[in-house]
Amino acid sequence: MKIYINGQVFELSHLAAPINITSALKATLPDSQQQQSFALALNGDFIGREDYCTTFIQSNDSIDVLFPIVGG
Repeated sequence: MKIYINGQVFELSHLAAPINITSALKATLPDSQQQQSFALALNGDFIGREDYCTTFIQSNDSIDVLFPIVGG
């Protein structure tokens, strides 16, 4: 399965289907980013953190992970 995270393509064929958002993030994001606060959109729709385990992705889905920027 091929998905896009922040525009970068990832191949998830090593994961057993169905794949939820939590599994996709664990397979693609570094541990340091997984520990940070972020917002997430799946195909343009905001998904709350409480729904990551129950929201399943399909091939060619696009996930946008938005990290806060600190500064002034």
